[in-house]
This record gives sequence, C-alpha cells and structure tokens, in this order.
Amino acid sequence: MSIGPVTRVPRAASVVVALLLAGCATLAPHFEKPQLTVASIEIKEATLAEQRFSVRMRVQNPNSRALPVEGISYTIELAGEELGRGVTADRFTVPAYGEAEFEMFVTTNLASTFFKVLPRLKDSAHPAEYRLVGKVHTGLAFLRTIPFDEKGVFPVR
Repeated sequence: MSIGPVTRVPRAASVVVALLLAGCATLAPHFEKPQLTVASIEIKEATLAEQRFSVRMRVQNPNSRALPVEGISYTIELAGEELGRGVTADRFTVPAYGEAEFEMFVTTNLASTFFKVLPRLKDSAHPAEYRLVGKVHTGLAFLRTIPFDEKGVFPVR
C-alpha cells in the first residue's frame, strides 16, 4: 500500500513546523533575570490622608547584551505590609554586564500602614525589610516581560 500525495503534505508540513519551532528555541538566547534592589528611599510628603515616597532603584544586568527597559510594574511591601503599587513608564537601557538607576514614586493612602511603616523608616538602628514584586517590561522580541521578586533592607536617608 502506498502513501498518496494528500497524506504526505500534512506529514511534511508537520515536520517543517517542528523544525521551525526547534530553530526558534535555539535562536532565542539564554537571558538571566536582572536584579533589582532599592538604592534609597526618601519620604517626600506625609499627611494622614496620603504618603508619598521617592524610591531610587538599581537594576543590574548580568547578561552579555543590553536590556532595553520600557517600563516596570510593581508592588512594594515594607515589614510585611503592602506599602503601595505602581508603574513607571521611564524608558532606559541597562548596558550589558552593567547597571542603571531609576526613580519611582510610591503613594499610599492607608493611614494604618503609614503609622506602622513610618516609625520603621525613621529608626535607622532597626532597618525595615522590603519585598519588591513585579515585572520588567522589555523591548526584547524574545522576552517581553521578566518577573522579579526581590527582598532586602531599606537604606533610609
């Protein structure tokens, strides 16, 4: 029994698609996650209704190619309490094996969080731990978003 031309076309198409997918997987370079850390935090305004912080972030790129950042969306916690959420649309490029800094603003209107967090920020003898969770939105065709979950201690100035 011979295989007719109609049967060969789907099989050939399946082989071509499989080869293309395998080729794309090998063309997409390995990309390590950048590391984000808080460089500094500064209280800009504080009222009972609203608190505004300036947070200076450092991004380190451990890769052999530049990282074009188109924006970052994030949630920031301090001492286990959600401090705020936000996005930054600042575009910048982190050089290969390099680092860059950018500023973001966190605004919260939670009076209870304010009273829990502010004393921890002012007490430099007991630095407060933070957690930063979010996504870096890139200009890379093969990697549009890079999730991150970083923990550390706030360097208060």
